[in-house]
Amino acid sequence: MTHQLVLASASPRRQQFLRELGLEFTVVVADIDESPHVNEAPACLAERLAETKARAVAGRLPAGGETQLVIAADTVVALGATILGKPANDVEAASMLAQLRGRTHEVHTAVSVVDTQSGTQSTCINTTQVAMRPYSNTELAAYVATGDPLDKAGAYAIQHPEFAPVAALTGCAAGVIGLPLGDLCDLLRPYGVAPALAVAAVCQRHTAFRCCRLATS
Repeated sequence: MTHQLVLASASPRRQQFLRELGLEFTVVVADIDESPHVNEAPACLAERLAETKARAVAGRLPAGGETQLVIAADTVVALGATILGKPANDVEAASMLAQLRGRTHEVHTAVSVVDTQSGTQSTCINTTQVAMRPYSNTELAAYVATGDPLDKAGAYAIQHPEFAPVAALTGCAAGVIGLPLGDLCDLLRPYGVAPALAVAAVCQRHTAFRCCRLATS
């Protein structure tokens, strides 16, 4: 059976990942309220938003025709119980990076797939421990000045070549970037959808950290 993939995300990083896996897809952006609930745990927030995005887009697609698989993801950066979203400006970005400096935090990325024909939804939550290096104030300011932090949860990109803020991680590097590729492929496998390129090969293009699926890809 043919399955059309629909990515419920405007994220250029997630779109690039799917292209590099060799998966054909269309993009339909989900428009939902991403505000956390009162006392909502960071991992629960990521799960809820990914599932809500996938269902929202699935509900907007025309009925009939070939089966469509809607893919959605959400990334939440948390320092303890504190959620660090996308900074609104340079001041917020600098504050977040100062909080993270030299400390270990968690990145929760949930990926959810909805089968529009059956209504079935499957979700995986990936949690990675990320240790930041003790970058200087000068390095921090120079990175903020690039504008790169403004569209990223936690105000940083693990893959940024000059700033390179991460000293070590335990978990999924691709999940920190925004889409845990191994989890995504696990969710698509029951539908007979497989990538043209191994997960590890795609992951290692974007980061120097060892892919968590390297041994099994």
